[in-house]
Amino acid sequence: MEQNKNIEVFIAGPEHEVYVDTILQTIADAAKVRGTGIAKRTHEYLATKMKEAKAVIALSGNTFAGFSYIETWGNKQYVTTSGLIVHPDFRGLGVAKKIKDMTFSLARTRWPHAKIFSLTSGAAVMKMNTELGYQPVTFADLTDDEAFWRGCEGCVNVDVLHRTGRKYCICTAMLYDPEELRAHQGTG
Repeated sequence: MEQNKNIEVFIAGPEHEVYVDTILQTIADAAKVRGTGIAKRTHEYLATKMKEAKAVIALSGNTFAGFSYIETWGNKQYVTTSGLIVHPDFRGLGVAKKIKDMTFSLARTRWPHAKIFSLTSGAAVMKMNTELGYQPVTFADLTDDEAFWRGCEGCVNVDVLHRTGRKYCICTAMLYDPEELRAHQGTG
């Protein structure tokens, strides 16, 4: 597909709300194909992320190519990069990496001292997270903000999370801790 060569990735704004239903459908379709869970989000939730400049979108002209958003938890001590999705027509082109890099930079710029975390069951996201400096951690190392954990209720694997007392699940928890990184750099 020739249009794949012209994919732009940028911070989403209110003008991108027209893509929200396509984003939500792409996320739902991907979850079905993978047989894994994903936190369910509403049209209004994603539109709000766009209005707050807490989302990144990839477009090829006017065609949706990919998306992700960030959210703060625990009194802004934690930030998640969430909902990373690339439309099937644009997979394998490096779009996910560009989106992930931009959400990470956005989170670091807006909340430079916050710990950034990601829950994923995908090897590609784990690889991207590792390249950015995330480390695998236990769920106990993540936010205890109940609002975050309610997002897992829509996941097909939520029973595992409940059975284990929220100690682990199917997803891998990964954390970027800027303070820990600074401490290691200072001793190196």
